[in-house]
Amino acid sequence: MSESVPGRSSERPWTFALLIAPVAVLSNGVISGVLSYLLRQQGVGSARGAAIISLLNLPQTTYFLWSPITDFWMLRRNWLILGSVTSSALLIVAFHQKNLATSTAVTLLFISACLCQLVVASCGGMMGTLHAEVTRRSASSFYQAGSLAFGALGIFVLASLAGKYSLGTLGWITAGLICLPALLAFAAPRQDFIQTSGLSDAMARLWSEFKVTFVRWQAIPYTLCMLFPMASGAAIGLLPGLAVDYGLSGQQVAWMNGLGGAVLTAAGAMAATLVPARVSAPVAYLTSAVINAATLLILGLGPMHPATYFAGVTLYLFTIGACYALFTAVVLEFLGASGKSGSGRYSIINALGNVPVVYMIFLDGKGYGRWGTRGLPLTEAIVGTVGAVILLSWFLTRRRQAAS
Repeated sequence: MSESVPGRSSERPWTFALLIAPVAVLSNGVISGVLSYLLRQQGVGSARGAAIISLLNLPQTTYFLWSPITDFWMLRRNWLILGSVTSSALLIVAFHQKNLATSTAVTLLFISACLCQLVVASCGGMMGTLHAEVTRRSASSFYQAGSLAFGALGIFVLASLAGKYSLGTLGWITAGLICLPALLAFAAPRQDFIQTSGLSDAMARLWSEFKVTFVRWQAIPYTLCMLFPMASGAAIGLLPGLAVDYGLSGQQVAWMNGLGGAVLTAAGAMAATLVPARVSAPVAYLTSAVINAATLLILGLGPMHPATYFAGVTLYLFTIGACYALFTAVVLEFLGASGKSGSGRYSIINALGNVPVVYMIFLDGKGYGRWGTRGLPLTEAIVGTVGAVILLSWFLTRRRQAAS
């Protein structure tokens, strides 16, 4: 059976802002958000807490190993709901343990994080079935905006209630934040399940789709878009550490790099919808990456004053949000049609995008250690600009050649 071809009116890109919410709440709101606070409340030391959080973040980079399951046996939207429900159920059990640092609680949270990554894979495969380029761009923006907004919402809600309710009650509240948005999967664009006649037929189809995506010369620049250092967002977690050098108070830092920052990045993601669909996704992404790098020059070259920090970080967070949305558009262009293996291929491509975050955090730290406060933003600005300009030159040259 082949996939149906929905019209633009039935593709409903806005649903992806809600469909990505489960993993945003768990990964950003809980694991990378309030979990360290909850562990400290239970008397867990910082070193032990950091080790637990590092372990629980591992599924975000390795989920491509099990996410291809969402291409088989049932519709991707059903996998999305199943992953959300089972993940939230395990989280509830974990939050009812005596201590979140026990081996049982950590194991349950780890499995919960693994299952919730099925949401990412399912969303990727579903977005790959969208046909109109303008709808794909819109879906990319809603997807990233929803991820950022629900992650911030999860932190805000759970941090606000942590001192008022028991850990078990917080588990039920978190489960609700994970499960309820997932039910919107029933409003997602209709997708037919692709049947195969047997194992050999399935493997032949999978290899054909993987070959079309990855085994071609055109795949090289797209792969480099995933691996090059531009628009990594590595500075997001590092900039709060520089705030004191610019004269900011703790409350100002909390607002600028907390809820306010999430609003800025989500707004930037939605602003990416203003980029015309006729502009290719890589060109739009790399151009926005150059602009994003330029905003760091404000911090690197401006006076050490609070206004400099506010201006630089505001523009950086807004433009990085646009970069995230356009990055997803590049991933979808690289992916092509979902076919039978869309979720698996999306997971592989998307996972590659985590590589620059890791090494740019390292390079930013080296820049700070060698040149001080200004060295960190200047390192990311220079390295990101070089990477973006190299690839942008290639894509623009190819476009001119195609036009001629």
